[in-house]
Amino acid sequence: MNEMKDKFKKADENNRLLSAYRPLPPETLKSLREYYRVGLTYTSNALEGNSLTESETKVVIEDGLTIEGKPLRDHYEAVGHAKAYDYIYQITEKESLEEEDILALHRLFYQQIDAEKAGKYRDVKVYISGSRYAVSAVSKIPAEMQKLVKWYNDNEKKLHPIELAATLHQRFVFIHPFVDGNGRVARLLMNLALLRNGFTIAIIPAVLRHEYIYSLEAAHTRPEVFVDFIADRVIATQLDLLRLMREDDDTVNDTVNDTVKAVAPQLSKTEQTVLNAISTYPNYSYEKLATYCQLSRPTIARTIKALQSREFIRRIGSDKTGHWEVIGKEDQA
Repeated sequence: MNEMKDKFKKADENNRLLSAYRPLPPETLKSLREYYRVGLTYTSNALEGNSLTESETKVVIEDGLTIEGKPLRDHYEAVGHAKAYDYIYQITEKESLEEEDILALHRLFYQQIDAEKAGKYRDVKVYISGSRYAVSAVSKIPAEMQKLVKWYNDNEKKLHPIELAATLHQRFVFIHPFVDGNGRVARLLMNLALLRNGFTIAIIPAVLRHEYIYSLEAAHTRPEVFVDFIADRVIATQLDLLRLMREDDDTVNDTVNDTVKAVAPQLSKTEQTVLNAISTYPNYSYEKLATYCQLSRPTIARTIKALQSREFIRRIGSDKTGHWEVIGKEDQA
């Protein structure tokens, strides 16, 4: 529980650092939304087996072109998800979440795939492959969805935004109200909850599919496992956005992560990514850093060796029980 609170504090601090860049110029805000429109559409669809690459996804949703050799359904999923993504920004300022908002998200995503079932609760029994737990019975879906919406509105200002968003995702998936597209809608709802409460969206890359599915399954008996996973993804996405901001603004406010920012111009993108991860999770092993940074273990090992040799980080304690420490500006003087 203490580790969870530490992650919430880290996410809150990252959020404050991001706030130093606000208000963003309209052109910058537009480009960021488009950046995550492609990124979230690609990753969310990829988690479900969509074959489009990120660059192909961009071409499909921004240029309206089709990719030779790729299934038509994959194109429909990309276009539909992008429309649903746009919709969440339309409802971030609404006073409350409504059941119709959830139906609208599914309708936008699923319309071209199956118009008859788009935006409608399923009327057939479904099973989740690989799960030991049954989803809600057809007869209980309307009541369970009403209960979910009420829970969200009752708790929106009581829970930490990450816990709120992760629990909304988790509860929605356990109901599984639609015949298909539940994962996509769950991630859209999760990001809607984050946006409504002042956070940026969270990206779950396909490389973490196993961890994602495992944490959702574990959440049936230990909800904190999934909340912890989502907290990591929120922080990782925040760090990615902070990196983008720093690269775009050489006159950033001095309060923005001084230690990491001070060495940033001297580091490659990979080195900066690993340094950010170490500053957030100093106790992580090479394996955990590799998963977190979406890099191979050999790359992590080489990068850490380079950071150590250039005296950006140092090891405190033994390999098994010690931790990493980022060397501050006063230590480099």
